[in-house]
Amino acid sequence: MCNSSCKSLSRFNRRSAPEVEKHIEAVWKDRVTREPWLFNGAKFRLRSAELSTSTNCVAGDEAAQTSISEMAERENQLAAHRGKEACLTPVLTSSANAGCCRDTAKETQRDTNTVSSRKPSEYQKVVLSLQLGLTCYKDFLGTNWSQEAVSLQRRGEVEFGDPQALLAQPLGVGAVLVTSDGQVVLLQRSQRVAEAVGLLDIPGGHPEPKAVCQGVSEEAINVDLMQGCEEAVVAELFSSVCAEVRDEVNVPLSFLSAPVLMGIALNHTSAGRPSAEFYIRCSLTMEEVKDFYWRGGPEAHESTDIVFLSRGEMLQLDESASLWSELCPSAKGAVLLYRLVRPDGV
Repeated sequence: MCNSSCKSLSRFNRRSAPEVEKHIEAVWKDRVTREPWLFNGAKFRLRSAELSTSTNCVAGDEAAQTSISEMAERENQLAAHRGKEACLTPVLTSSANAGCCRDTAKETQRDTNTVSSRKPSEYQKVVLSLQLGLTCYKDFLGTNWSQEAVSLQRRGEVEFGDPQALLAQPLGVGAVLVTSDGQVVLLQRSQRVAEAVGLLDIPGGHPEPKAVCQGVSEEAINVDLMQGCEEAVVAELFSSVCAEVRDEVNVPLSFLSAPVLMGIALNHTSAGRPSAEFYIRCSLTMEEVKDFYWRGGPEAHESTDIVFLSRGEMLQLDESASLWSELCPSAKGAVLLYRLVRPDGV
């Protein structure tokens, strides 16, 4: 069985420099002046990810790690053959199936039984290990999303041997949500979001460190508080994507299956920001999901419309399709992973 583990140490945080911090503060001040509804918050920073056959739950320093910069370089070489439209590409795929939503315990058990029925040699020793630090949304806007991102990558390569060393690299999550009648859910982003305004996206967001460090203010959250809480961090990675579906689509958790991790994608329009893309089945029909959506959820302000694509249309969706230009980068990455992994066997 493929398990997920993480190693959460401060050395996986973003490297700092006085002039970089000054730039981040300036960008943030300007941004909140223009968009006062924006707020800062702690996020997990992905330093590297590795699929291995090790039985050790947390990969040691001697293990072969795949850094984000190494994955990005490998994908940039591939992207050169696909043209400039390949702005987001999958870098790590996994058929891991794990569930952390408390309201979907029965569904999780059914999925676990399905996995267990396969040959032990196929899954037993496969482990996905993540090296996680901490970052924040403000740092993301001042690094990955900044006009200085390329310059910061060059400096990171020269000074630290890692182009991403000075970047925030917040780990996002996204869900390819499929209804009981085979329709994939897309949302049209509103004018009040920081990125990809008006484009089509999948439900998603970020796992929240504050969910692991409950009772601690955002400003006080640090890596030391998470030592020994690795299982809770992994649980948050999986449960957060279900929470995003609940809050953005307004579908109760009880109608969602356990999330299946399809892989991790890098968004090249934001300097290689990583996002874990999941597959989730919904026991509601398209019309029922639409009805829940229009009732309005906690994050209804983030989108203005709901759109549905059949699974067949998803499998045919690529750079040549007219709809491709209407998708935001995170949705493109999820589509590519869905086509590659085909978690529903279509």
